[in-house]
Amino acid sequence: MLKRVVVLVSGGGTNLQALIDAKARGELPSAELAGVVSSKEGAFALERAKKAGIPTEVVPRKAYASRADYDEAIIAALERFEADYVVLAGFLYVLGDKVVENYDRRIINVHPALIPSFCGDGMYGLHVHEAALAYGVKVTGATVHFVNEVTDGGQIILQKAVDVLPGDTPERLQRRVMEQAEWVLLPKALELVCSGQLEGMK
Repeated sequence: MLKRVVVLVSGGGTNLQALIDAKARGELPSAELAGVVSSKEGAFALERAKKAGIPTEVVPRKAYASRADYDEAIIAALERFEADYVVLAGFLYVLGDKVVENYDRRIINVHPALIPSFCGDGMYGLHVHEAALAYGVKVTGATVHFVNEVTDGGQIILQKAVDVLPGDTPERLQRRVMEQAEWVLLPKALELVCSGQLEGMK
């Protein structure tokens, strides 16, 4: 029985595309990409999903007065898609405790650094790579982890290191981390989770 996976997005959807491509290559035998939920109208990730034949839904953050209301709307969308697992793929909203509790050890996130470095509140997108370059690290990378109530604080599933090269800009480093780590790790981690290979790992 395939596990139903719903991907939460806000932007271009490059990590979503990595999952779509991995599924097409037969690398996600335990997972079905059952739906894509976007926090923004017009996110290009929605086009990627439609092209792949994946149902989509938009749950715009600005349509909800409070964080609690938005969390309820996200839970309702996940329930409509009958989600077994949830992937955060460039979803620019920190899920509230109720969502995390409802999907305990069933939400995974990809973070563009080697946690515990360059993570936590405010560390997303280019900010992460700017911080890595400012600190002068020689190696960075990406982490896929379970989501809990602490930002980037859940159990690590997989990590991959990526070299920082002389002359790197945040944009150049971001692209290398995506290509060499994020797009490689996310499908692998999702298959580990959906296949039950992580059961018992606490």
